[in-house]
Amino acid sequence: MANRVLLTLCLLVAACAGVSPPPAGAQEQPVTIESSPLTLKIDEPKAARVGRLVWRGGIEMRASLRNFGGLSDLHVTPDNRTLTSISDEGAWLVATPRFDANGTLVGLDDARMGQLRGLDGKPIESKPEADAEAMTRLPDGSWLVAFERRHRLWRYRTLTETPLPIEGPAEIGRQPANGGIEAMAVLSDGTVIAISEEYSRQPGTVTGWIGKPGAGGGYDWSAFAYATIPDYKPTALAVLPDGSLATLERAFDMVRGVRVRVMRFDANQLKPGATVTPEELARLASPYAVDNLEGLAATRGAKGETLLWLISDDNFNPLQRNILMLFELSQ
Repeated sequence: MANRVLLTLCLLVAACAGVSPPPAGAQEQPVTIESSPLTLKIDEPKAARVGRLVWRGGIEMRASLRNFGGLSDLHVTPDNRTLTSISDEGAWLVATPRFDANGTLVGLDDARMGQLRGLDGKPIESKPEADAEAMTRLPDGSWLVAFERRHRLWRYRTLTETPLPIEGPAEIGRQPANGGIEAMAVLSDGTVIAISEEYSRQPGTVTGWIGKPGAGGGYDWSAFAYATIPDYKPTALAVLPDGSLATLERAFDMVRGVRVRVMRFDANQLKPGATVTPEELARLASPYAVDNLEGLAATRGAKGETLLWLISDDNFNPLQRNILMLFELSQ
């Protein structure tokens, strides 16, 4: 989620606007997503590149359901035909990306939504229970979801079914209530990588964990450090087609607004006790298209190129947007 300053602003605006999004229904339901095209750079409509990222299209999304929004993580299937996202209100979204003849992202079709269930099999309704912030698809096709406020990991065989609790790192409960695991991905061997937004054991870093698959479907956890710069904290993690990893890092203040860094690091940096030091691929800040970006996915395009998908969490705030952006990573 946004840092505390952003969260406070969003809550104040939402309260003034009377925004009180209800949880999605227990049963999945269709939703029509209206898409408006995004321009990469507001003052330069023909701009098609920022850093090492090449623009492949973007959309601003709206829907008639009041619980549409708050999208906090993202998964796209390798064939680029199915997009799945979760909300910090506990909803899930599945849709089909639509492209034009040039391969530019122009919309989402065949969308449907539902509500994640709790251990009792009932739809999660309260905010402290429903705050899903990170997700990853495991090798067996199930989903691992990280929640904050009440920090925990749950595994869903499908997003419509009752989950099973998964024992997380020993320190998972020490994270700030609104600064838990925001970034999570799984490596090809089933190892889970999770990074906290705010929990830190040494200056200039936040804490991450390596979860090696263990007996009984659990994980053996070890910690590493992820190097940060002032104001920026990780909000998403994805494994690139070449086996390296990409992260989103977000910063916010009232003067400069939201800024996001798109980062990359090699998987060989992931060692217990080590410090991961990522490299910057691009920086998104006004006048470039940007919002509260919290979800990241990576796939291959039709020509073998690496594609990066970025999605934002509007916090159900009328001053923010639900945006989906697609980039190609240049060599």
